[in-house]
Amino acid sequence: MFSGIVSHKAKVLKVKFHDDYMSLEITPPKNFNKGLKKGASVSVNGVCLTSKDSGNKSLRFDVIQETLGRTNLGHISKGDTVNLERSIKASSEIGGHLMSGHIHFTARINEIFEKDNTKDMTISLSKNYSEYVMEKGYIGINGCSLTVGKVNKSHFKIHLIPETLKVTNLSSLKKLDIVNIEIDQNTIAIVDTVKRTLAAQKS
Repeated sequence: MFSGIVSHKAKVLKVKFHDDYMSLEITPPKNFNKGLKKGASVSVNGVCLTSKDSGNKSLRFDVIQETLGRTNLGHISKGDTVNLERSIKASSEIGGHLMSGHIHFTARINEIFEKDNTKDMTISLSKNYSEYVMEKGYIGINGCSLTVGKVNKSHFKIHLIPETLKVTNLSSLKKLDIVNIEIDQNTIAIVDTVKRTLAAQKS
């Protein structure tokens, strides 16, 4: 599990495509790999990946076709910047909201509104998940826990503070870029429960 509070952003060092998976190597930020064990979970752009290494020398992952097809990691290239977060411990402070690292869909940046120190974005919304995205609710974008702004059937807005722009790769996003979206699991559970309850009452 992850908190959605991105701790680092880092450059992609190497991308290599094989028959049915991709090898991904990332330059580890200082101290990020400290205590990291082989097989540990790391959030990369919000995607839960399994580390192939331990120690401080490298950060390497194998990404299968299922993940490549559902996330923006399938479009990643050498030199790109990704968001990173280590998995949380039971004693960790949850500064954002609990996230699993399982991406529900990818979305396109429709509009970007630059301000002096902040940035607003309009992001496309999949019809399959529109009922789970609501104003002031939580959402994960490239691994960042964010609060949803105004919502309609085709898109939603987010408002980025200076600290988020400083720490994450959301600062470098451009119009038409693709981002990973993880819906808040609690919201899904509540909405689905209410739907089932109402359906049972009508039957």
